[in-house]
Amino acid sequence: MIWRVLSYPRFRLATLPTPLEKAKRLGEKLRIDLWIKRDDVMELALGGNKARKLEFIIGHALSQGYDTIITLGAYHSNHVRLSIAAARRAGLEAYAVLYRHHPSAKPEKQGNILLDELLGGRIVYAESREEADELVKKLARDLESAGKRPYIVPAGGANEYGVMGYALAAMEILQQSLERGFKPSHIVHATGTCATQAGLILGLKMLGVSGTEVVGISVGRSAKYLTKQCIELLESASKLLGLGYRFSEDDVVIYEEYGFGGYGVITREVVEVMKETARLEGLILDPVYTAKAMYGLMDLANKGAFKGPVVFIHTGGAPVLFQYGSIVAEYLG
Repeated sequence: MIWRVLSYPRFRLATLPTPLEKAKRLGEKLRIDLWIKRDDVMELALGGNKARKLEFIIGHALSQGYDTIITLGAYHSNHVRLSIAAARRAGLEAYAVLYRHHPSAKPEKQGNILLDELLGGRIVYAESREEADELVKKLARDLESAGKRPYIVPAGGANEYGVMGYALAAMEILQQSLERGFKPSHIVHATGTCATQAGLILGLKMLGVSGTEVVGISVGRSAKYLTKQCIELLESASKLLGLGYRFSEDDVVIYEEYGFGGYGVITREVVEVMKETARLEGLILDPVYTAKAMYGLMDLANKGAFKGPVVFIHTGGAPVLFQYGSIVAEYLG
């Protein structure tokens, strides 16, 4: 079944497979067999999970003759950074609308915003997600009036083409695991827009793999909202691939209790996880996505939720750390 994904246009953005590393010291502390899938280790603009999704999104855009990419995200968006980088590598123009995700958020030119401008993205700022959605539509209309062909990439690369990138990643993870003599009982990752989770679930189903559960740790939204989003993505990707699969809430596992006040909110607990992971494994997490996912993994491990080897997907996001460096520094003492 997985060959169906490979039949779709793809614009290569990363050298794959990314490493799968054993987290020996952290795993011993948690009393689990823990492995880290290093999707932060990619060559495109400091890497991250969005590169996998963008291979198929950009591939589709190029195959249909689009010449411009428009996308959106929060001020610190990793997706926007990588979308601009992917567009530039493909010879496309790139526009992005960045919106205020929290009342205290500021569009300071550091971290991802600095990189967005360095990469040549044309940035528009919005005060809310709702305003951002309207600005994206206006940008598309204006560009079309100017003779351009804009392709709108949803936030997080969350469409059926983005899902394909992590359907292939599921196969990659299984192959690497089996080469190392184990099969993961759980694959844990940060869930924001659900394309990563949908892709992993779809990929495992296409491979006929059972006994491996995909666990999403929400970085802010409710599990109910995200589950609905995930099912919609699963079914749209299934339809595109001609698979005819149907999905229900039973297929989606998401924990919402590790958001620490909501999306983009950084607390002492989050920074403590960053410190512990860095000092045990030399692994750098960011305070918005991967640190919250790791907190969830640690808590679940301490509660005895994992009975076999666990793979944690490091989805990238190092620039976010520098964008919120002053907040993180407050809790480092």
